[in-house]
Amino acid sequence: MPERLELILRWLQDSMLGDAVRSTPFMYPTLESLHILGIAMLVGPAFAFDLRLLGAGRSLVSVTKAARYLLPMSHIGLAIAVVTGILMFSAQAVGVAGSGAAPWKLGLLVLAGLNVIVFHRSVYRRVPEWAEADTTPAAARISAVVSMSTWTGVIFAGRFLAYI
Repeated sequence: MPERLELILRWLQDSMLGDAVRSTPFMYPTLESLHILGIAMLVGPAFAFDLRLLGAGRSLVSVTKAARYLLPMSHIGLAIAVVTGILMFSAQAVGVAGSGAAPWKLGLLVLAGLNVIVFHRSVYRRVPEWAEADTTPAAARISAVVSMSTWTGVIFAGRFLAYI
């Protein structure tokens, strides 16, 4: 790990925030539990939307209706997961960043975020053209597979942070 990065991580870990998360009784397990709930609120609706893009429930719900009901819940889950993740990271920044799973988690998070941005700035902007089609465009289906794969990878890498 580069020395400058380690200094920043050590500063975060030794900050009042990191110390509070480490030393407050039941704080870390509470944050961990909220983090898991946030992930569920993020990934559950996102997977449901991705499955809709792949064709599941095509006759039951439109893509736009699925997006309207599912994606706001994912956004709330993302906010919860990010806040709790940062708080937990602050308590053990040096150790977590030194884990072999850390680059995987960070890389997959970046890829998942880029996938969301690309999807919403490209293929989803043209949803009125294909919302009622028998199959969604290949780009939407690819985005769904990338989404499901990257979020699954983020979850696995997150669990492996404690073991690698």
